Amino acid sequence: MRLDYDDETETFRAQFVTWLEANLPDPALTVDRPTSSADIPAWARQFQRRMFDDGWLSPAFPPELGGRNASLFEQMVYLEELGRRHVTRSFNPQGLGIVSATIVSFGSDDQIRDWAVPIMRAEKTAALGMSEPDAGSDLAALATRAVLDGDQFVVNGQKVWTSGAHDADVLLVFVRTNPDVPKHKGISALIVETDTPGLERRPFPDLGGPDHTDFNEVFFDDVLVPSTNLVGELNDGWRICNGALAHERAMLWVMWSQSLDNMLDDVLEALRNTPHADDDVVLDGLGRSIMDSHAIRLLGYRQLAKQQRGLLPAEQSILKLMGSEAQRDLASLALETLGAAALDQTIDTTVRFPYETDRGAVSWSDRYLFTFAGTISGGTSEIQRNIVAERVLDLPRG
Repeated sequence: MRLDYDDETETFRAQFVTWLEANLPDPALTVDRPTSSADIPAWARQFQRRMFDDGWLSPAFPPELGGRNASLFEQMVYLEELGRRHVTRSFNPQGLGIVSATIVSFGSDDQIRDWAVPIMRAEKTAALGMSEPDAGSDLAALATRAVLDGDQFVVNGQKVWTSGAHDADVLLVFVRTNPDVPKHKGISALIVETDTPGLERRPFPDLGGPDHTDFNEVFFDDVLVPSTNLVGELNDGWRICNGALAHERAMLWVMWSQSLDNMLDDVLEALRNTPHADDDVVLDGLGRSIMDSHAIRLLGYRQLAKQQRGLLPAEQSILKLMGSEAQRDLASLALETLGAAALDQTIDTTVRFPYETDRGAVSWSDRYLFTFAGTISGGTSEIQRNIVAERVLDLPRG
């Protein structure tokens, strides 16, 4: 079977490729790297702003919002070309891909003008306040409270795992505004500026070391938020939350597929001159990873075809589950095969991915540990299995 796009889509691809070749930043500038997912270097801000102004930042959006009303297939080839060149649109992915997109989908015209557009143009950065110490996978159990007092909300509570919050200008925070109704019905979404009195951000390091600090605890102590910062309707936050997560997961499989292919190249290079290069067990593991890569891509195309026909695809959770765990399994194979050498043998991702967020030269052991993040962010593997069981296989709730 040969999969091709129509002439109009290929023309769109050619236009984007021409633009990229003319506008990619000078690699010498990209030595200035971000330290968190809301820390955007000057060169990257300029590139993101240029993408917005020329209609290439969010192609599905209209021109006034950084796009060109692209079709589903045009969005697909756009992501393919970014992946081939290892180009990221923004070093504030949750700000661009989730927060601003959610405001565009559910916010008022004033909120789009005052918050979404500045985030898309890299004039502001944003983080997403969802998870709490007692509300992770069961997000509807969140307890951060917002009480409407006149024309403002009074917010009290705590968020955790808030990526990039210490560098962000604004948070999209999900709060409980009615504790007397079923938990899914009493949630609202607020835009909160991070310099508001009573808001405290406490970053903490991860296994990437002190030079890469992204996670935060965020505390709210009588934080006053204007009622005009309510996104959508009061107590309609669960619908908005699901919309935000849908933005996060949209076409995520393209990233999983590209990342798996990149890791395959790195594993093959690492094993090329080792005694294990012809080991049957190793070759079997590599073969499984290659088949996983093809399966993810073909399943993604199936999802895309369903979306084009106006159907609601069930493949999204399968792709997220399979893509994240395939990377973890391949990194595990490299770790087991290299043995103690995995602690010292590094992959120089700075050279490999000149425009992507990276951690420089990382060891295979660190890379393996970092793959677990993929099985958590965007919905844990356990939650994805529940979704597949209930919504795809129609199994009873356990």
